Amino acid sequence: MSISVLCERSFTLQMIIGYTAGVFDLFHIGHLNLLKNAKGMCDKLIVGVTTDDLVAYKGKHSLIPFEDRLEIVRSIKYVDAVVPQSDMDKLAMCKKLGATILFVGDDWYGTDKWKSYEEDFTKENIKIVYFPYTKGISSTKITHALQTARGWTALYSGESEHLV
Repeated sequence: MSISVLCERSFTLQMIIGYTAGVFDLFHIGHLNLLKNAKGMCDKLIVGVTTDDLVAYKGKHSLIPFEDRLEIVRSIKYVDAVVPQSDMDKLAMCKKLGATILFVGDDWYGTDKWKSYEEDFTKENIKIVYFPYTKGISSTKITHALQTARGWTALYSGESEHLV
């Protein structure tokens, strides 16, 4: 095969960009599994880290501040780039970033909401890949265990969204 044919082929191959998003509060093995598996399916993995304002909008509070969560995720070797996730519109973010794959946990699979999302994403040629939820671990479970074991509820400040 000639060099010109190889060069032509390399220009026709498109980089596969993947996107996933999450709060990533109390980073644990389930988060790592998601990022590792996602990176294995794309050339570039971009991760949206949910802002504190969006976490609050969803009726929750993160224990770790946004800037810290952003830096933790940025430091993971499977992650090529991080962006703030300031709204719930994953389709708009995928289009903005040029992502052709959205990675999510399979706890969303089969829900009416995600069936509708799948139709919308398919129209834009973006594939949704569901990864198995890591059984027995979640930031919520860790938070509850720490609140019980360490008395974190006494440390939680009503004036701040994070531990003081």
